[in-house]
Amino acid sequence: MCSDDYGFMMKKEDLEQPWPATHVKPLRLPLFEHIELIAGFPVPLDTDELSQEVELLSMLCPNPEASYLIRVKGDSMIDAHIFDGDVLIVDKSNRNPSEHEVAVCELNGEYTVKRLVRREGRGWLVPANPAYPEIEVKPEDEFNVWGTVTYTIHKPRV
Repeated sequence: MCSDDYGFMMKKEDLEQPWPATHVKPLRLPLFEHIELIAGFPVPLDTDELSQEVELLSMLCPNPEASYLIRVKGDSMIDAHIFDGDVLIVDKSNRNPSEHEVAVCELNGEYTVKRLVRREGRGWLVPANPAYPEIEVKPEDEFNVWGTVTYTIHKPRV
């Protein structure tokens, strides 16, 4: 994978093969809802009566047939809490993201993860790191939205 002055950009041939969500085995985990910490005292979570079973794949991938997992390389989206090494769940059925959603876009044969913002009839790929410039999508560019990020998976950072 390669990175350039725009942050996370990869050529098609360098893109790790995305993992289809349909190849992820079902996983059911207990979910505890409405757990509150009252005046600093922890609430015990060791009782199964407080939990319900949740099928994790259906919760994270509402459209599993169109969802893929992609590993991130680069730091252009750190202010959106997307870090180098994170795994993104991307829904390819949503190719018209709002300005508040993060998209995986193909620009002139390279892939990038940015917000797509439209201003005065022009498209801009906007990073979430002030160290990187916005990228104008020009009429002569080959451009398409590959999909929209639905969730980011990463370890907690302290």
